Amino acid sequence: MLTTKRLLSSFVVSVSAFICASTAWSQPGTTIAAGDWPYYNGDMAAQRYSLLDQINADNVASLQIAWRFATEKFGPSPEFNNPSNPLEINGVLYTTMGATRNVVALNATSGEILWVWRPQEGERYDNAPRKGAGRGVSFWSDGDQQRVMTLTPGFHLVSLDAKTGYPDPNFGENGIVDLFVGLRNAEGFADIDIGASAAPFVMNDVVVVGPAHRVGMRPRSQSNVKGDVRGFDARTGALLWTFHTIPERGEVGFETWLDSGVEFTGNAGVWSPMSGDPELGHVYLPVESATGDRFGGPRPGDNLFANALVALDIKTGERVWHYQLIHHDIWDWDNPSAAVLADLPNGRKVVLQVTKQSWVYAFDRISGEPIWPIEELPVPAGDVPGEWYAPTQPFPTRPAPFDRQGFTEADLIDFTPELRAEALAAIAGFRLSPNLYAPPSLAEGSADGTVGTLSLPSATGGANWEGSALDPETGIIYIPSRTALAVLSVAKDADSDLDYSMALGVRVPRVKGLDVVKPPYGRVTAIDMNTGDHVFMVANADTPAAIANNAALAGVNLERTGVATRSGVLVTKTLLFIGEGGPGGGTGLYVHNKSTGEMITKIDLPNTQSGGIFTYEHNGKQYLAMFVSGSGNPTELVAYALP
Repeated sequence: MLTTKRLLSSFVVSVSAFICASTAWSQPGTTIAAGDWPYYNGDMAAQRYSLLDQINADNVASLQIAWRFATEKFGPSPEFNNPSNPLEINGVLYTTMGATRNVVALNATSGEILWVWRPQEGERYDNAPRKGAGRGVSFWSDGDQQRVMTLTPGFHLVSLDAKTGYPDPNFGENGIVDLFVGLRNAEGFADIDIGASAAPFVMNDVVVVGPAHRVGMRPRSQSNVKGDVRGFDARTGALLWTFHTIPERGEVGFETWLDSGVEFTGNAGVWSPMSGDPELGHVYLPVESATGDRFGGPRPGDNLFANALVALDIKTGERVWHYQLIHHDIWDWDNPSAAVLADLPNGRKVVLQVTKQSWVYAFDRISGEPIWPIEELPVPAGDVPGEWYAPTQPFPTRPAPFDRQGFTEADLIDFTPELRAEALAAIAGFRLSPNLYAPPSLAEGSADGTVGTLSLPSATGGANWEGSALDPETGIIYIPSRTALAVLSVAKDADSDLDYSMALGVRVPRVKGLDVVKPPYGRVTAIDMNTGDHVFMVANADTPAAIANNAALAGVNLERTGVATRSGVLVTKTLLFIGEGGPGGGTGLYVHNKSTGEMITKIDLPNTQSGGIFTYEHNGKQYLAMFVSGSGNPTELVAYALP
């Protein structure tokens, strides 16, 4: 078995003592209320909300760069996209950067390096399915000890002393737990298709690890390693429990596999961040799809617990409740972000799962009962040979979708009659999708001669890993989403024992360099979760030059189109911040009135926002920070403050 070699850099410096207060939504020894940012999404509830208001509507336009930190040298080659969200705890930032996922501690007021820990994993790294900076680290404290937890590309769980960066000698083997140990279905391949992109989730002295696999559009086999979720003791690294996201015989959910495919099918991991309620002791798992993303013939049935929101007892790993949001997923609409928890002003204790198909599924977080009815409605079957089709899918009755669902001629651009006619001609060889759950179709040999099905949303949203933000004072959730057309097309794959995979060479049609679907292409939608009513929708960005300067649109008066990127969002006491979300976005950070959606100002960034937007206060000064990436320039971490 391959082991990890450890190399600590010479940057080892002490940091100051940590605050030891706790609230219901934070347990790493500090809180959002104290002005810190101790979790990936701010707190365990994944609200991306801060009470800080030193930066407000009257002065936000005056923000200036306080410091910037270049990541260019943190890895074997420069990094050009970092999607992580650093933690800030009592004046220290903890984050990941570089292709090898170095862990770095920085002074939060100056960007000075305090320490660096760099994994060296050899062949494990070479074969890793999820290289790169990942999405950050987690923090644990019992009041005396403080630890930074990370998941390496080669799939090791590591516990580092937060003050020095040294691995904890009492955790695992010299600070490291080998997560290859105990995997199901890991045999038979030259390399093991499992790793992680999100940080572990830490709550109630338990470290919960969710795995990620390679993108499954063209899987190498119908068989793959299973994406079990595991809980470890935060002090020792000892395995406490394993939850089978693909059940074994005799376990709840096995019957949904129709006694076929359940043994060899893999994936169904939790690649996104997680959230939890420490008082209930529940951790909420947004489970992804099973193998593969476009064809599920070998795995007939609804396929629990794939595409489900699952509540577990964090101490035992026992299932408390679950709700499957998609049966037998063949669209790659896996759950992409942490479920958001809230005690709403109307008294409800809710958990909200934002999805790629552009719904907010709302549940009582104690019982798992839907807040509003969710109807099982008939959906169309397809005609791909050997596929199994779920006859119904769950449709929430409230709130209404936050982005477009399904694709018909009514969704085509109509900037000019000429462009409309060209768009109609461009889609002539495709099936449309008047139903959201219109399934993939054949690239060759279909009865109607088409080469695929055009669908909204795409496999990358609606919503995605950037998640959403919720204001607990009002119960309004702010959801970034993208409107990007997808083609659902499958073909024989000679390199796999899976009969069909995503077809190569079938592309979404375009007209004169323009998308054939109407804008906006990126948006943020505000929804009042007390009532389920939409409050407002705004484009996530200005119209990009490629559209505004397109010759075919000369003389056309365009409203803001936004950009089809993964916009980060942050809500504070008074403001809503929206980034353009790279790659492909511009360099703006837009500040809005969080009640009305009215834009207050635009802040120019050195590059495109690529990681989460976060805020913290130290020594009486509030900072706003994020990773920025793209445009051919190495990633930077940039912090803003008032002059």
